[in-house]
Amino acid sequence: MLVWLTLSIINSSMVHTFLQHSLFYENPRYIMFICMVINDALQLTLVTALYVVSYIFRKIHASVCCLLIMTAVLTTRSTPLILAGMAVERYIAICFPLHYSQMCTVPRTLLLISVILILTAAPPITDLLITIVKEPPSFFHTTIFCDHSLLFRDRSIYYKNCVFDGTYLSFVALTLLYTYCKIMLTARAASTGLASVKRARNTVLLHGVQLLLCMLAFVVPSLQAALISLFPRLSLEIRYIFFLLVYIIPRFLSPVIYGFRDKQFRKYWIRYLACRSQSIVRWYESDKIS
Repeated sequence: MLVWLTLSIINSSMVHTFLQHSLFYENPRYIMFICMVINDALQLTLVTALYVVSYIFRKIHASVCCLLIMTAVLTTRSTPLILAGMAVERYIAICFPLHYSQMCTVPRTLLLISVILILTAAPPITDLLITIVKEPPSFFHTTIFCDHSLLFRDRSIYYKNCVFDGTYLSFVALTLLYTYCKIMLTARAASTGLASVKRARNTVLLHGVQLLLCMLAFVVPSLQAALISLFPRLSLEIRYIFFLLVYIIPRFLSPVIYGFRDKQFRKYWIRYLACRSQSIVRWYESDKIS
């Protein structure tokens, strides 16, 4: 809960900084970044809630579990596609700078985000439709341990999701690899070694690391189940370690990649944090005096 609270404060300060300055929400780069921040914040909140519920209540109403699971799956699968969009934006900015303003516009960015939401919403919606057809209506009125495999039990759902995940993760990985190689070639061709090219190259490389961590979410369930079967007494510790590796660490990378590395955003973000700190200090001192 403390980790979730810390990340929520960081993310909310970034969203506030973004909304306070028009130069950010008129730039496709920052629009995709803030969508990533909001998506990660929602995903982390839902996953944390699921973990807390599983520890405290063990079983909850199936319909409530269905809502939580479907939203968590949507936000989890949105992250890699947003990463791919951000990598393509950097590729266009470096390799086609003269055409950037025509190719990367705010309406096109919003359209891309809408397409990503539609693509990532399709699998959980089809999971629900298959379950409605296969399961009796009374199933959604029972209490279950809130887990994807226990909620969507039909084997066809498992195979469908394997095909979908393999296809779209391969697409994202190839997109990141292609944009990174193209930016590398541009960096070598630039005789002066432009700092912007180097930053873009490092940004796409960090996106690749973040993608690898996100892909763990699709491998962890099997690995986690195997380790728990071998070490049943350490089941809570194993689940928490994987929770940190898969859901916490990737969410720390987004603030690092754009919050700290981007000079323009960092300037306004630090200014906002400094103002907030001063206001808190003044409130504390006045409250202490009174």
